[in-house]
Amino acid sequence: MPIRALGRRHRKRIAQHLLSLPERDRYLRFGYAARDEQIQKYVDTLNFSRDEVLGIFNRKLQLIAVAHLAYEPTPQIKGRAAMAEFGVSVQSTARGRGYGRRLFERAALHARNRGIDTLFIHALSENGPMLAIARKAGAKVERDGSESEAWLRLPPDSVSSHVDEAIERHMAEADFQLKRHLRNFNAFIDGVAEVKTKLGKNSGKSAKQ
Repeated sequence: MPIRALGRRHRKRIAQHLLSLPERDRYLRFGYAARDEQIQKYVDTLNFSRDEVLGIFNRKLQLIAVAHLAYEPTPQIKGRAAMAEFGVSVQSTARGRGYGRRLFERAALHARNRGIDTLFIHALSENGPMLAIARKAGAKVERDGSESEAWLRLPPDSVSSHVDEAIERHMAEADFQLKRHLRNFNAFIDGVAEVKTKLGKNSGKSAKQ
């Protein structure tokens, strides 16, 4: 499924996705068992002008995976330049399809095209899937007790990397619009079927009278 950039108008859908996560998934995503009000506050304070938020929609236009690429103004590690920090969540019903890995790769491409040379991940050491994605991409992972840090050096941007991202954005937008039209068409067909059913029932009643 294509990956779509999300904006302010998607806050409600992002919140719905994160609030639907069970307690265990919230714990792995945020590093603590985030309550509903904490998740809502996080969504309300997303800075779409500075950061990049990416999502994957299913056929019903429900967000089944969301990634946040945060561009922090201050260094995450003392003595190093600030890095783009990556976080991701995938609904349990959509796991095992490589969505987390694809979101990571897309985030890395976006960071690279913005001149960022390092992608940073701060995760719980027990978050095996996230750390596995980082390691597979070539990131250096260091564990410190219950927490781990990973950073991936990114190559400089190029004409090719910018073209690749532009193509991804175009495909994602086209895919979203197609799904939206299909959803509206199916709703129309369902509406017509419902009207026919009601007319059929009314005709039956009239015949009996």
